Order: sequence, then structure tokens, then C-alpha cells
Amino acid sequence: MKLRDLVYGLYARRVEGRLDHAQVPKHIGVILDGNRRWARAAGGTAEQGHKAGASKIQELLGWCSETDVEVVTLWLLSTDNLDRPEMELVPLLSIIEGAVRDLAADGRWRVHHVGNRDLLPSGTQTVLKEAERDTEHIDGILVNVAVGYGGRQEIADAVRSLLLDHATKGTSFEELAEVVDIDLISEHLYTRGQPDPDLVIRTSGEQRLSGFMLWQSAHSEYYFCEVFWPAFRKVDFLRALRDYAARHRRYGN
Repeated sequence: MKLRDLVYGLYARRVEGRLDHAQVPKHIGVILDGNRRWARAAGGTAEQGHKAGASKIQELLGWCSETDVEVVTLWLLSTDNLDRPEMELVPLLSIIEGAVRDLAADGRWRVHHVGNRDLLPSGTQTVLKEAERDTEHIDGILVNVAVGYGGRQEIADAVRSLLLDHATKGTSFEELAEVVDIDLISEHLYTRGQPDPDLVIRTSGEQRLSGFMLWQSAHSEYYFCEVFWPAFRKVDFLRALRDYAARHRRYGN
């Protein structure tokens, strides 16, 4: 073991020992950013970066299980990413499919897809459906895999779903206008029935949401981490939790 690794391990244990588990967020959203830049800095390819990022997911969930987190949302592929060149998108989708299969096979996580499934290739759709089916009985951390996800797309899909739902009931536009509120729209989101994220973590130093959970993150705390996702360590995760616990959450009051 290198001296640096030993020091980080000792520091991580120190931070963890001081962590107030009563202040741990129940739902964490993670924007897994920086795979390609990490690979470029190491002289590797984008595909190698995405593979390294995928292998980090199980580590993160392991840390979450140690700290009483109940829901984790992982942004793996945005709707904008679907416009990437085919030579990059095809291997990326294959890596994501492998990561989702690994999550389902682990036996500890309940997998749920968030995103517009119709935008994805049929093979990816099948993997997501099977992962949900095979893990629906598991009483563990709920892992939302955001694939083909965009915040604006989600809101548009929610409104469309709401309109179609009430159209089948014969509700007039005037009647619908009388009952539409925040709760009704929330019932048609990809994450319906789930708590909103308490904490959103973004790696790679970028300080923006890029459309991640626009509706649900209205009261979320944000933590922007400088390291690229494949290099994200337990100590970085614990720092995020410590930072979250230290903030006074007033919800605008």
C-alpha cells in the first residue's frame, strides 16, 4: 500500500467517525461526470474512461449502504448524449447495459429506470426492463438508473402522461385546469412515489445541473467535487455527506 493511500484511509475513517448518521441524506442524486477527461489525462480512450466510471458505481453504492442512504439516482446517459457519434455511443450503451446487469445481479439493490425508454435502442430497453423485473422484490437501496434522461424531457413526459390519463377519464380541459397542481404533476414523474433528492453530487468540477432532476431538486443541496468520476474516493463521498450535514436546510424560510 502506498503512503498516500494509507493517509487517505486514515483520513476517511476520521471523517466517517465524526459523521452524524441522523443527518445523512436519504436520497442522493449523482451526476457521474468526467469519464472522458479522466481517460484523456491518463492517455486512454473514452471507452476506457466509461468502463472505469462504470466500475466505480458498485463502490459508491457500498459506501451508501454503510451510511443509511435509501435512494440513489445515477445519471448514466442524458438525452443530449444520444446525439454523440455512433462510434462512441454504441460502446457507451454497451457499458451502461453491463453496469445495469451488474447492479441487478448483485442482489442488494432494487433497480428502477428513470428516463424516456422510447428514445433508447431496443436492446438497452430490454436490459432496463429485465433489471427492474429481477430486482423488484429486493428490500435494499433503490437505485434509479437515469438512462436517456433529461429534466425538461421528464417534465414534458409528465405533462403528456397527465393529459392522456385525464383524457381517458373524459375530463374536460376546464375541469383539468381546476385540479392541476404540484402534487398532480409529481404523480406522473419518472420518480413518482419517491422522496426528492436531499443531496445532489456532481463530479469533475463542473458547477451546473445540466438538466438533472429539475423538478425534484427544488430544495436539494448541491455538492460539486473537483475530481473526475472514475477517481472519486470514499473520502470524497464522506466529505459531501459532512458538508450536507453542516448546512442549515431552511427550504426558503
